[in-house]
Amino acid sequence: MAMINDVRNTVLAIINKNNYGYLSPQDFNLYAQQAQMDLFEDYFYQYNQYINRENLRQSGTGYADIVKGLVEVIDSFSVESFLIGGNGANQWNLPLDYYLINKIFHYPNLLTNGITTSSSANQLVNNLLVPPALSPPAFDTGVTGFNVFPATGSIVVNTSTLAQSFVNSVVDATTLNLATNIFFSITVPPSESYSIFDASTIVEVERVSQNKLFYLTSSTVTAPSNLFPAYVLSGNTITVYPTNIQADGAVKTQYIRYPLPPKWTFKTITVGEPLFNASQADFQDFELPLSDAPGLIAKICQYVGIEIREADVYGFGQAEEKANNQIQV
Repeated sequence: MAMINDVRNTVLAIINKNNYGYLSPQDFNLYAQQAQMDLFEDYFYQYNQYINRENLRQSGTGYADIVKGLVEVIDSFSVESFLIGGNGANQWNLPLDYYLINKIFHYPNLLTNGITTSSSANQLVNNLLVPPALSPPAFDTGVTGFNVFPATGSIVVNTSTLAQSFVNSVVDATTLNLATNIFFSITVPPSESYSIFDASTIVEVERVSQNKLFYLTSSTVTAPSNLFPAYVLSGNTITVYPTNIQADGAVKTQYIRYPLPPKWTFKTITVGEPLFNASQADFQDFELPLSDAPGLIAKICQYVGIEIREADVYGFGQAEEKANNQIQV
């Protein structure tokens, strides 16, 4: 059962009871998106309130369970992504759906990079590779006396799509077996760019203000380095220091994304109300827990112009259910 359909049905029932007229699917979706954002942001407000109370030693019984519940919801929106940037500069674009940046990471040890020359499931194929003495180095199975290159577990980033995988094994000088398929191009030639990094060397990038960066870079002792990098946030872009951090796929973020906009989809019928249809490609349910349904209903009703408390939504729902049961009997 779709949560968004239950919410809409209850909202329409409340509207009808209060003689507020018709709520179109377009208006409902608009209000639903805003209601979800209000509740989404309230999770962060509540979390900060509880943390502040804990710091002031004002937390009471049940505090840990409440905070755990808030963290579980917030964590459900936590994602990781490599960033678009590099290309000879130390600026990187943040994902379009980012709400809050948790951490920024840097892979300082770039093993090799290049472009694919053919497409094969769960493989990276680059027939342009040259012997190990030249650049970029060819892949090596280890049977020639050299070490296996790149090592099993190395991170492979499709810098065209930002998808990532890991090296499972080296097939030959031009081909790697990957843990997952990240190269899908079917153009001729199917060239997608890639970077391969040593997974064992990853460092967290410290966020600093522009003012602090000025003082850090004023001394060679405190200046950011590849092992102790720093970044400055400006809008949807971060600038990473030192300035030689420029390799495609070298910077990764862990962030909280915005919830996807909910959309109640329907079939158009000639007579009567539009009919709910969750099979449409653009259908999107609410991403908040089911327990937030009364809060969503109350918020949407407020946008329509009906003042109703969350507690009253419970009572209304119970009354409607009782009435429906009596009709069926």
